[in-house]
Amino acid sequence: MDAKTLLTIEQFDQLPREKEFLYELSEGEAVISPAPALRHDLVRQNVFDCLTNFVEARSLGWATIRLGYQLSADTVRIPDVSFLPAERLRGLDPESRVKAAPALAIEIVSNADRAQDIRQRVDQYLAAGAHAVWVFYPKIRVVDVSHASRSGSFAREGEKLEEPELFPGFSLELKLVFE
Repeated sequence: MDAKTLLTIEQFDQLPREKEFLYELSEGEAVISPAPALRHDLVRQNVFDCLTNFVEARSLGWATIRLGYQLSADTVRIPDVSFLPAERLRGLDPESRVKAAPALAIEIVSNADRAQDIRQRVDQYLAAGAHAVWVFYPKIRVVDVSHASRSGSFAREGEKLEEPELFPGFSLELKLVFE
């Protein structure tokens, strides 16, 4: 049996970094991911643009790409897109990662992602206080939606994705996202 080397947040922060990789910490274990393919970035940008336009026009908070969140004492995750409501922005230190979960975490699945790793991410976001997690599967054009308060659901290309508690009146046309 292989023994895993677990890291503290401080040890994780001291790891050398290379630009083409994404560095996260999952329950003390370093997770290093390669840069995603073009399809991943296109979907991420489409989701981000739609969400940002809606959020900024209504001063609801801040949508961002790849912001680090310290979800617990041994877990740091960087969702592809995330949303922080305006009331949670007050008091944040702009020089450090956010020490809480985003209200909405959005992950875009890449070829290198494994199902159990995606499920672990979703569970970590929800356990840390995220309201919802959207997981986009670009190859099959489906979104897996998970909520802290109820069971999940799926949305498919041709359908609209809504999150009325966070974004009243917002509707994301998945056809536009997966183009």
